[in-house]
Amino acid sequence: MSSTLAGPLRFIRYAFMPNRLQYCGGDDNATLFGYAAEGRVDAGLPPLLGKFVGALPYLRLIAEANGIADPFDERVVEAYWLGNELLERVEVRQLHDALLARFGGQLQGRTRHWVRAKAPAGARPHHSFHVLDVHRHVGELESTLATMDACRISWGQVRQVRPGELLVERQPLVLRCGKLDLGPPQVEHILTAAWGRTLLGDAAPGAWVSIHWGWACEVLTQRQLSTLRHYTLLHLGLASQTL
Repeated sequence: MSSTLAGPLRFIRYAFMPNRLQYCGGDDNATLFGYAAEGRVDAGLPPLLGKFVGALPYLRLIAEANGIADPFDERVVEAYWLGNELLERVEVRQLHDALLARFGGQLQGRTRHWVRAKAPAGARPHHSFHVLDVHRHVGELESTLATMDACRISWGQVRQVRPGELLVERQPLVLRCGKLDLGPPQVEHILTAAWGRTLLGDAAPGAWVSIHWGWACEVLTQRQLSTLRHYTLLHLGLASQTL
């Protein structure tokens, strides 16, 4: 599958469930799901993807910093949701200025300083940074522990495959000694199908899957699992400094 095709379709795997829950994007979840289920990209898809105004500025920032023209290039999409080497090529000043331009008017006083300071402290334009540090200050959703846990991209190991769902072991987000952390693994039900179709592919017991709002997005390689864990723990630590 070419990057031109794979990037937008991978984006849909992660964006589908929050879009279905009406947290982001337009009112197009069935149409988006159809594109991904059919492995199809045509002229009708870019306008739908352009409605994801929360993710798109981060994708553009990553693409620009890496000399990539298409913000929905597969490498850029992977960098934002899971993480990869492209994040390390975004300069501190680029992220700092992007945060200031985008959120400066919504942040006041000490909170404004806290968010801006996360770039020089080591933050990367990864989805976990937006959820754990930015979104809880400027987002429309209530920033409860449960909301942040559902919204971050987490990972779980498949224990059982059932029709339309998986049983996985997943570490939930917890508050420990006043700091955000990952708790002991617990078994959870994760959805894999909508309208009788799935986007996931083969997820056998023992496989690791990425999870967004209770939806299994894709089967992870060991590299992807390690990278997602790395950036999640990085941003948990940074977010805990300014709870």
